[in-house]
Amino acid sequence: MKKLLIAVCFMVAFGFQSQAQSIAEHAIGLRFGGNNGYGAEISYQNALGDNNRLEIDLGWRNDDNFDAFKLTGLYQWVWNIEGGFNWFAGVGGGLGSVSYDDRYTNGDFDDDNEVFLFGAGNIGIEYNFDIPLLIALDFRPEIGSGNYNNDLDFDIALALRYQF
Repeated sequence: MKKLLIAVCFMVAFGFQSQAQSIAEHAIGLRFGGNNGYGAEISYQNALGDNNRLEIDLGWRNDDNFDAFKLTGLYQWVWNIEGGFNWFAGVGGGLGSVSYDDRYTNGDFDDDNEVFLFGAGNIGIEYNFDIPLLIALDFRPEIGSGNYNNDLDFDIALALRYQF
C-alpha cells in the first residue's frame, strides 16, 4: 500500500509538472508576414517572467526603388492552452524609415523620404516543441503616422524561432 501511495504521488507531481509550461528565456528566428512590403523580419523574444515577454522584430528591404526598415517592440502576455500550445496577446509600437522613388506612385521623378511611428496590437497561437523550436501564427494590426504608414494595416505572419 505504501508503494502504491508513493507511486500515485509521483504520478500526480509529474502531471502538475507537465502542465506547468513556462515560456523560453530567449528565442530568435524569422517572422514571415506581409508587413507592408518589408518581407521576413528578424524576431527576438526575451522572457520577462513566467508568462510575460518582450518581442522585438526588425524588418528591412533594399532594392532599386524602395529602401526601408521597420523596428517593432511588443509586450506580450502568454497563456497555456494545453501541453506545448500557448496563446498570446500583446501591445506595443515602433518606428520606421522609408525612401522610395516617387515616379512609381505619381509620375514625378522625385525621391520621398519619411520617418514614421506606429502603434501595434498582437494576438496569436504558438506551439513549443520538445526540441528547441517554437512555431507561431499571429495577427498584428498596426496604425501609423505619416504619408507612407497613415492608415490601419493588418499583418498575418508565421514565425519560426530557436529557443535557448
